[in-house]
Amino acid sequence: LIKPGIKERLTDSIRTALKLTGGAVLISVVDGEEKLYSERMACVICGINVPPLEPRSFSFNSAYGACKRCHGLGTVMEIDSLKLIPDASQTPEKLGYMGTADKQGSAYLKSALLAVCKHFSVDPNTPFADLPREVREGFLNGVGTKLNFKQGLYSYQSEWKGALNWLRDRLNEAPSEKIRVALEDLVSPSVCQECKGQRLRSDSLSVRVGGRGIADYTSLPIEDSVAAFEQVKLNNREEQIAGPILKEIRNRLRFLTSVGLGYLTLDRASSTLSGGEGQRIRLATQIGSQLRGVLYVLDEPSIGLHPRDNQKLLETLSALRDLGNTVLVVEHDEETIRRADYVVDLGPGAGAHGGEVVAFGTAEDIAGNPQSVTGLYMRGSRKIEVPAERRAPNGKYLRIQGAHANNLKDIEATFPIGLLTVVTGVSGSGKSTLVEDILYPALAKHLYGSVAEPGEYESLEGLEHIDKVIEIDQSPIGRTPRSNPATYTGLFTPLRELYAMIPESRERGYKPGRFSFNVKGGRCEACEGDGMKRIEMNFLPDVYVLCDVCRGARYNRETLAVKYKGKSIADLLDTTVEEALPILENLPQINQKLQTLLDVGLGYIKLGQSATTLSGGEAQRIKLAKELSKRATGRTLYILDEPTTGLHFADVHKLLDVLQRLVSLGNTVIVIEHNLDVIKSADHIIDLGPEGGEHGGRVVVAGTPEEVARSRRSHTGQVLKPLLNGRLTRIGDGAGNGHNQTGKDHA
Repeated sequence: LIKPGIKERLTDSIRTALKLTGGAVLISVVDGEEKLYSERMACVICGINVPPLEPRSFSFNSAYGACKRCHGLGTVMEIDSLKLIPDASQTPEKLGYMGTADKQGSAYLKSALLAVCKHFSVDPNTPFADLPREVREGFLNGVGTKLNFKQGLYSYQSEWKGALNWLRDRLNEAPSEKIRVALEDLVSPSVCQECKGQRLRSDSLSVRVGGRGIADYTSLPIEDSVAAFEQVKLNNREEQIAGPILKEIRNRLRFLTSVGLGYLTLDRASSTLSGGEGQRIRLATQIGSQLRGVLYVLDEPSIGLHPRDNQKLLETLSALRDLGNTVLVVEHDEETIRRADYVVDLGPGAGAHGGEVVAFGTAEDIAGNPQSVTGLYMRGSRKIEVPAERRAPNGKYLRIQGAHANNLKDIEATFPIGLLTVVTGVSGSGKSTLVEDILYPALAKHLYGSVAEPGEYESLEGLEHIDKVIEIDQSPIGRTPRSNPATYTGLFTPLRELYAMIPESRERGYKPGRFSFNVKGGRCEACEGDGMKRIEMNFLPDVYVLCDVCRGARYNRETLAVKYKGKSIADLLDTTVEEALPILENLPQINQKLQTLLDVGLGYIKLGQSATTLSGGEAQRIKLAKELSKRATGRTLYILDEPTTGLHFADVHKLLDVLQRLVSLGNTVIVIEHNLDVIKSADHIIDLGPEGGEHGGRVVVAGTPEEVARSRRSHTGQVLKPLLNGRLTRIGDGAGNGHNQTGKDHA
C-alpha cells in the first residue's frame, strides 16, 4: 500500500527482504502483476547469476576469470587421431594402434574397427585412408549403437562410443605406468570447446565495451586494436569512470606500435615470440612508465626488424633519451650506430685479439678512425659488394602450393634448387611460417619420418631433388661444459687417436679412450673431467669453482705426461684454432677441420672452449664449419633463420662467403633475413607482405634482387634499390616469376 510518509518504512522492508533472500525481492502491486527485482546481475527466470565483475574476472590466470574446462590455457590435451593412425595406408588388420606397449588395448581397437567395417558392410582389407567417411568417423567417435565384436574365439555385442573417447577414459584409468606413458604419446593440444580458445569463462566473455568483448579486442592485431579503441565513445558518466583507463590503453597500444610490433595480436602466446619481439615489448613497457633518470641497456634491439621498421625503433629510443634517461645499446646495425650521440668501438678483432677500446666519439669519429674495422665499413673503404653475376636457375625447384598456415593466404612459393634464396618481408609477414613451420617439417617428415606435423599446405613438389635437409640455427652446440668446438666438429676423435699413436702412449698401452675427459682412465677423477667442481647452493644457482687437483686441465698427471710437439692434450685443447694450425699442419684430416673453422672467422676460439661460453653467432658458424668439412653430395638443403643476428659487418662478410661456398658445392641454401647485405647477395628473393599479421601473408614479388627492387609494392625492394648501384637490369640468367596479379599468390 503506497501512501505519504511510507518511504523510510518501505526502504527498511526492502532491505530486510534482500537480506533474507540473498539479494532478490518480489514486489506485489495492487491490481497489477508481481515484479521481481535483484540487487545482483541475475535472472530468476533464466537461472543465470553473474558474480560481481572485478579486474580478476577478465584474467585467465585467476580462478575467477579462467575457463573451468581448460583452466585458462585455451587448449586441452586430447587424443590425436593422426598419432593413433600415423600410416593411414595400412588396412585395419595391419594398423599398429598402440603397438606392443598396450597389446590388450591394441587388440580391442582392432576388433572395434573390424566391427565398424562389418556394421557398414565395408571390406576390412581396405586401407584406412580409403575407408568411407562414415566408417572412419564411426571408429573414431562412435556409432551410437551396439556392434558385434570378435576377439579371438569370443564374440559379443557391445556399444561402441569411439576410439577417442575410449582412449581418453583409458588414459584416466591406465592399468599400468607403461600403458599411461604410451597413451600420453597419443595426445596433442586441441582448442577448448567450452571457451573456443578464448581462455575466459562465459560470464567474462559476455561483457561488451564498444560492441566488443575482451577476446575480440585481444584477437585483433595491435595496430587494429588502436583503431578499435579510438572508436569507443563514452558519455559523461562513463568518461568519469573509464576515461583515464581508456587513455592508458590507447597510449600503451601506441607504444607497442611505435617499436614495430603492430602486427602482433595481444593474445599471442609469449612462448611464440622471438627474442627481439620480447625485448621490444619490454621496451614499450618502459616507455609507458614515463620514468626519468634511468639507465636502459639494450642488447641488439633491431633483431628481427625489417629496415622499414628500424626508423620507428630509433625514434622510440630517442624518446626515451629525451625523457631524461641514458640509453646504452649494444648494436651492429649501421643506421643505429649513425643515429647514436656517442659510440664506443671495441676490438680490433674478436676473442684474444679484442677487448680494447679502438675508437670512441661520434659516428663520424668512428668512420674516420683508421684503426676501427667498424669505421672501415662505415666510410666504405671496406664493403660487401653486390655479386658481379648471379647464378642462373637450373630448372629444378621445390614448390609449395596452397600454403595457408597462420596468416599465409593460400600462397604458392617456388625455391630454386642450387641457388642462394633469401626470404624477406616486414616483421610478421609469414616468413618463418612458410620456411620453418611448413617447408622444413614437411621435408623432415618425408626424408626422416619426423612426427612433427608441418603447417597447412596443399602440396610440395620437387622432393626428388633433395636427399638431406639441415636447419642451422643459433642454438648452443651443447649445454654443458663438456661440449666444445673440438667434440662438436669431430676434431677430438682424430686428436685422441694422434696422442694414442705417440711412442710413449704405446709403451704405456694407452688407447684413444685414455685421452677422453668423458670416461674413466685418463681424466681427473676429482672433477670427473669437468675441470670445475660444482658446489650446490640451497635456494641459489649452483656455483662452479676450479678443480684444485687438475687446476682445470681435466686430465690426470699420467695422461698429461704424454706430449706432441711439447704440448699435452690439455695444452692443445687450450690453444686457439690459429695457434693449432701450424702445430697440426701435417695431419690432413685434422688440418681440414681447423681450416674450415678458420674460414668461417673462428680462428680466435679455443679448441676446448666450453660450449656454454660461445655466442649464438659463434655456435652457428661452428655448425657451418662442420657442414663444410663434410663431403658434399650437392643435394643438401640448408635453412638458416636470421643468421646475421649478433654479427658485425666483417662477420657478415665471412658468413656470406661460407654460404656462397655451400651453394658453389651444388647445395641449396634458404635464408630468412632482414640484413640488406645478405639480401643483395642473393640469387633469388621471395618477398612476403606487404605488411605484417593479417595484412601480410602474400607473395609481393619474387626474383633476383634487381627484379625485387623494381617493385613499388615491396618495402624490401624500396630499401634495396639504393644498394644496387643503380643496377636494376637483370644480371646473368637469373629469373624471377614476379608476382601474380590474379588467382593465388605465388613465387
